[in-house]
Amino acid sequence: MAASANMLGLTPEMFRQTLVAYGLCAIWIGLSSGVILFNKWILAYMPFPYPVALTLMHQVFCALAAVIMVKGMKMTEPPALTVETYFRTIVPIGGTFAGTLWLGNAAYMYLSVSFIQMLKASMPVAVFLVGSTMGTEKYSHSRMGNMAVITIGIAIASYGELNFVLFGVMLQMASILTESTRLSLVQILLQSRGLKLNPLTTLYYVAPCCALFLAVPFAFIELPKMLSDEDLKLDFFTFFANCCVALGLNLCVFLLIGKTSALTMNVAGVVKDWLLIGLSVVLFGSPVTSVNLFGYSIAFFGVCYYQYIKLRAGQKAAEEKAAEQKDTAQGSQKI
Repeated sequence: MAASANMLGLTPEMFRQTLVAYGLCAIWIGLSSGVILFNKWILAYMPFPYPVALTLMHQVFCALAAVIMVKGMKMTEPPALTVETYFRTIVPIGGTFAGTLWLGNAAYMYLSVSFIQMLKASMPVAVFLVGSTMGTEKYSHSRMGNMAVITIGIAIASYGELNFVLFGVMLQMASILTESTRLSLVQILLQSRGLKLNPLTTLYYVAPCCALFLAVPFAFIELPKMLSDEDLKLDFFTFFANCCVALGLNLCVFLLIGKTSALTMNVAGVVKDWLLIGLSVVLFGSPVTSVNLFGYSIAFFGVCYYQYIKLRAGQKAAEEKAAEQKDTAQGSQKI
């Protein structure tokens, strides 16, 4: 290890930290892909056609685990929230998050994993449109052009989809809409109040609220169907393993904070998307046409450009803030 570190011009400690960071990125890609493929298999092939029940299991399991890790193991210190702050901030976020998970999981019952990953490329478009409406994004003609390129790519990919199910597409696009709304609410409700939640404290506060929202459609829509389903078989080990993978993904993100850059995570996300498309073809026999890939490639490059512009804007803001702090410090020294 020392020889390798010297060849790269790194100290042994820096080399170790780099290995840990990229190792965690690889684990994140594996867990993130694993959750999606596992959910697809349970909902469509097991089969367990109850997306609300599956999502509710995840949230209850993660909420209990978060309480143990935050209160019992003291892994992190959650920010103190008043009852009023909780209802004004966490509840709206929990409601939209419940919608995102429910609708997103339901889409796996109708569409292939590969096609869903292609549809997810439209997330920047939804974030931009919702953010422009809610005041968290600034409208510009150049950005709108960027969004148009992504939209055209998604439209071409959809046109080339062999197993196109309109209801499934509607579910996935509704999931993307609720997720973009959630992201805007996080900016408006949390960041404006100076509240910072890491993935573990997010689970601690949001998962119980999300579970309560999911309990309503579960009780009125899915529970009666499950009780009357004579063919329903509940495999405890399968569902426990599925919940553990979902929890592991959240913990991996928690461990990654501060160990890698936003750019590395964006690259890891791109690798994960292409990996999922390939695994969907291998594991589930999902057909991917040349028109699919052509359209997704257009959307993919549009998303990459969008991420590049966002990163540049973030770096510029950070440099301006650092320069401002330096000028302030120099002014104080002169006084």
